[in-house]
Amino acid sequence: MAVMTGVIADDFTGATDIASFMAEQGWRVALLPGMPDMTQRWSDDADAIVISLKSRSLPADEAVRQSLQCYHWLKQQAGAKQIYFKYCSTFDSTPAGNIGPVSDALLEATGAPLIVHCPALRMAAR
Repeated sequence: MAVMTGVIADDFTGATDIASFMAEQGWRVALLPGMPDMTQRWSDDADAIVISLKSRSLPADEAVRQSLQCYHWLKQQAGAKQIYFKYCSTFDSTPAGNIGPVSDALLEATGAPLIVHCPALRMAAR
C-alpha cells in the first residue's frame, strides 16, 4: 500500500512531535528511528512514515546525504506521494546551517518549482 506522506525529521523530538500530531488526527503513522534499510520495501499499512534522523547537528553535506537517502527510500520503497521536511523548530543547527542546503537538495530531487518554509508551530488549546 502506498504511503500518502513521508516525513524526514532532523531530530527525534521533531519526529515524535509530528508523528503524534498526525496520529491525533487519525492517521496511521509509522515512526522509524534512524535511516531505513535502503533495500527494504515498505509493506505495512500506514498513512505516513516519519523518519527520525540525527542530522540537525551534522555538517551540511552529511545532512544532505542522509536526507536524500531517506527521500529516495520514501519515494521508491514506500511509494510516498508527498514529502515533508521537519526541520529544527528552534533553528539551532550547525553554525554553517544545514536547513537551507537540505531544503535545496530536496527541492532539486523532487523537481518541484518551489518550497515553502513554515517556521512556526501552533498546538491547539484543549
